[in-house]
Amino acid sequence: MTEEEAQAWLRAEYDVSRETWQHLETFSALLREEMQHQNLISKISGDSLWARHIVDSAQLLRYAPAPDADKVWLDLGTGAGFPGIVIAILTPYRVQMVESRKRRAEFLNQVVEKTGISDHATVIADRLENMESFPADVISARAFAPLDRLIALSHRFSTENTVWLLPKGKNAVRELKGLSPKRQKMFHVEHSLTDPNAGILVGKG
Repeated sequence: MTEEEAQAWLRAEYDVSRETWQHLETFSALLREEMQHQNLISKISGDSLWARHIVDSAQLLRYAPAPDADKVWLDLGTGAGFPGIVIAILTPYRVQMVESRKRRAEFLNQVVEKTGISDHATVIADRLENMESFPADVISARAFAPLDRLIALSHRFSTENTVWLLPKGKNAVRELKGLSPKRQKMFHVEHSLTDPNAGILVGKG
């Protein structure tokens, strides 16, 4: 998927308004600027920012419950803002982004402020282990931890209706097979739009 194809897909799939598009472009500009000061994403993937990161994040909405201002989206290890910032720009979900690294959390807070999403997006600058539990409608993690450890750390935020959206790249099937049979039944694998060899683990419960 080229950058032009990625932007065209995003406009068509989500009927992005001019204001929302400006927020995405603001985020993109802030990210490129911050990459000069800290290692947020690789330089190579930065050349394909819309395809490799923005659309790669936005596609998760295809498997999520209908966006609602009362629903909580918990994003673990948000890092450079994926998928948490993208989800918060595109939807009214109450997005809780967990990022324990101080400089990255400071960057995320800057993005939240400058894209005007502070009314429904929050950066939690702490380790997940230190957080009090709360029920999340969606739990996502793009590069947080191996699957078994991810679930062990975050299952206390899930309910029987929680949707898990976990991009796992080429390791999706292998990581899924590493779970207990009971856990395996929670998930299935969807193919990524941005990489035919990558998988997204979609689960419920």
